[in-house]
Amino acid sequence: MTRDELQRLFCSVSLLTNFEDVGDYLDWEVGVHGIRIEFFNEKGSKRTATYLPEVAKEQGWDHIQTIDSLLRKGGYKAPITNDFRKTIKLTR
Repeated sequence: MTRDELQRLFCSVSLLTNFEDVGDYLDWEVGVHGIRIEFFNEKGSKRTATYLPEVAKEQGWDHIQTIDSLLRKGGYKAPITNDFRKTIKLTR
């Protein structure tokens, strides 16, 4: 970083609080809720992945794109189906 770049430096903090388990993997709002998913991968191992509230909004993702991205982030390599999405435990 150069001295000239310092004036454009921006810092922010996101805190995830007041966690709620939800029954439906679509029960959250893009840009409002951070989400954490738990799922079992192809080998039966429990995996998790988390996004802060701003991630989906900044990427321009909808609910499905965000969930699918989180599954890949968590190491899920198999084809993602709607039936599999329904097995996800989501916390917002």
